Amino acid sequence: MGRLQDLFALLWADYSAINTQVTPIHDVLERRGETLINDHVAFRTFAYPGLDIASMAAPFVALGYKVAGKYDFPEKKLDAAHFEHPEDGWPKVFISQLRLRELSLGAQSILQGLINQIPSGFTARWDWCAGGRPWVPDFASYEALERESDYAAWMAAFGFRANHFTVLVNALKTFPDLQSLNLFLKAEGFPLNAAGGEIKGSPDIFLEQSSTLAGEADVAFRDGMHRIPGCYYEFARRFPMPDGKVFQGFNSKSADKIFESTHRRSG
Repeated sequence: MGRLQDLFALLWADYSAINTQVTPIHDVLERRGETLINDHVAFRTFAYPGLDIASMAAPFVALGYKVAGKYDFPEKKLDAAHFEHPEDGWPKVFISQLRLRELSLGAQSILQGLINQIPSGFTARWDWCAGGRPWVPDFASYEALERESDYAAWMAAFGFRANHFTVLVNALKTFPDLQSLNLFLKAEGFPLNAAGGEIKGSPDIFLEQSSTLAGEADVAFRDGMHRIPGCYYEFARRFPMPDGKVFQGFNSKSADKIFESTHRRSG
């Protein structure tokens, strides 16, 4: 499974270069004796031929992953699916796609202009999910998209790469629950996404999630550099279902607010 290891290593290197929170978070947790296990890696893409969920999942499917759940986010205009590998030890892969046809004609036009810039052969690469941004937007277009869809604006700015990695809270030894981990992270100076409450979900739906607010990154636009929210770090605690098996899926209602971790904040 060397190629799969290579792909996740490539994704992590790219992600951690943008999300400067992850190394200090690892440092403070490892000083407590923790070993961090990755629950899932999440990607964003478009519902567009050759770029959709099935297309982005293809390299993972070729390496053994299988679809294990499908989801709908009507407010965010998204579809999503998650994939699991039959062998233990591999993180789940969560891919969402923006339903372009549900956006305004103006937003569709901006995004189509970006998609038209994708070079021939880009999606033929086995690692195109880590290919980054194959277009150059202008900042005015980013801001126009942001007024309608933070997701679309993030895609315009960052392209195809891991949007977030996720710490499996169940594997932590020094935190009894997600709330205690959140308190620790805030005390260490890491801001959390409070949209819908810091903890999204509950034991009743067998999943709790929280996340940092995306740290800002310097991004090159056609008209210069701008600092905007980049990637965030998520934390997930999973609970056993009535049959005793630990829930491995996702919940659309709680995950809906996790997407807001990349929102720009004023002040």
